[in-house]
Amino acid sequence: MMKKFDWKKRSAVYIGRFQPFHEGHKKIFLNSLKKNLQVTILVMDSFNINKKNPFKFNYVKKIINKSLKNYKDQYIIVKIPVVSEVVYGRKVGYKIRNIRLSKSVENISATKIRKRLSKNEKQN
Repeated sequence: MMKKFDWKKRSAVYIGRFQPFHEGHKKIFLNSLKKNLQVTILVMDSFNINKKNPFKFNYVKKIINKSLKNYKDQYIIVKIPVVSEVVYGRKVGYKIRNIRLSKSVENISATKIRKRLSKNEKQN
């Protein structure tokens, strides 16, 4: 096991808004660790707080750190702007891999979680 995130080692890149970070996101992270020693988590910061993006970057980072506390030396979190496209040139030495999970995990929806959170706020 690594002692700390090593900038010289290869890393998986995981891009998302994580609004909020949930069990499906965590399972993708864990699956990624099976093939990689570490993961660079790129969090898109929309800068526009709205129903689709209710959480600011620092809150998202806090929730990710809490959820992944047992893996703290195997990832870093980097704030990035909203991504509209991921591009690359010819064979550049890395793969783009779609991690498929069980149907029950893939059905986890941040949109549904946000609606439930909003509904709970209105009731309180």
